[in-house]
Parts: sequence; C-alpha cells; structure tokens
Amino acid sequence: MHAYAAAMAENEKPTPDDVPTPDDVRVLDARSLRGLAHPLRMRLLAALRAYGPATASQLADRLGESSGATSYHLRQLAAHGFVKDDPERGKGRERWWKSAQRGTRVNSEDLLRDADPSVRGAMNTLLYEHATSHGQEMSTWLGTWHDWPEEWRRAWDISDFAIRLTPELAAELRDKLHEVIESYRENEVGQDVENSARFRVHLHAFPRDDD
Repeated sequence: MHAYAAAMAENEKPTPDDVPTPDDVRVLDARSLRGLAHPLRMRLLAALRAYGPATASQLADRLGESSGATSYHLRQLAAHGFVKDDPERGKGRERWWKSAQRGTRVNSEDLLRDADPSVRGAMNTLLYEHATSHGQEMSTWLGTWHDWPEEWRRAWDISDFAIRLTPELAAELRDKLHEVIESYRENEVGQDVENSARFRVHLHAFPRDDD
C-alpha cells in the first residue's frame, strides 16, 4: 500500500493472508505497524521508494519539513527496518537513506480487530493517510496533465463502477485485478526508455449501503 507526495508503491496494500508475498515486500505486524503509522514517516518512506536514496535535508526540501524532523523520523523508520543507510552515496558526515523494501503489505482485517487499541488506531492512521495520499496524487495529475505529451493524456483514467456482488465475488474480483497489475511488472521499462514514466494505479474497492 504500495508515493505519498508519493508512494505506498509500492505501497502499503491491504492483502489477504493466503496471497504469496515477494521477498522485497515487507509484511506488517503490530509492532512494525505502530512504527510506520505516522504521517511524516509514511511520506518519507514513500518518497524514498518513489524517487530513490536521499539525505534528510533533501527529503526535508521535498516534503516541506525541517531537516531535524526528517532526520528524527528516518532514524525511527530505520529502527523498525523500513529504511537503511546507503553507504555507496554517503560521504563524510553526509548520511544517505534508502528504502529497505520495494513495498509493504498489511492484513488490515486482523489488525483492525486487534485487542490493543493502539494497534487499531495505528491501522486507521495508515489507511486514512494512504487514502489522503491518493487524493493528493490525483489532484497533482489533474493540475498538470496538460503539460504531458498527448500519448500520456490518452492513457490515464478516472473511472468508477458499481456491481452487485457477494463478499466472495468481490474478493475474487480484487485478487484478479491485483494479478493483472502485477503481471505488468514483467514489462517494466528502464528510466532510459523514451517517453516512459512511473505509472500509478490506485485501486479503491468497497461495498456501499443502498440507502
């Protein structure tokens, strides 16, 4: 679930227990969830995943925060294993950070039912911040789409669908959509490919009361 100003890219993604987890995707438990569920930490991790290694000062400039705040929360992320040093880039006292995993997975149902209210609160924070980031990303696209080449202006989408399903069919639909999206990782191109861009897919799927 799976870039906040950027990406839960890879992103922090609620996922059923029986879905295989790639080696480069972190599965959250109660402790790591509490370590991540802070708005700035989530934005820092998303920025590192979306834009690559950076220093606390660079991240502060990107996110409009103080370097003291970004430095502190990067250390907290490191303590929980979400980020790590990038020694190939660091020189002298300059400390570079990079994401330790490509993405994050969480079983939201289990954690929302946890007996510890702090765990349930952290899960709510994670989900609401994730939803907020999606809205911010869409707003950014709508404000800048006219600056993109015509091919990209024809390739984007904003759609919604309503289908009456059972919970079992809804879960089947969700899993098939995930499979289709993941299958395109085999066709991912490098940054040197002309007219390529990081393509964000937001999937929101939920039941709605008829009233």
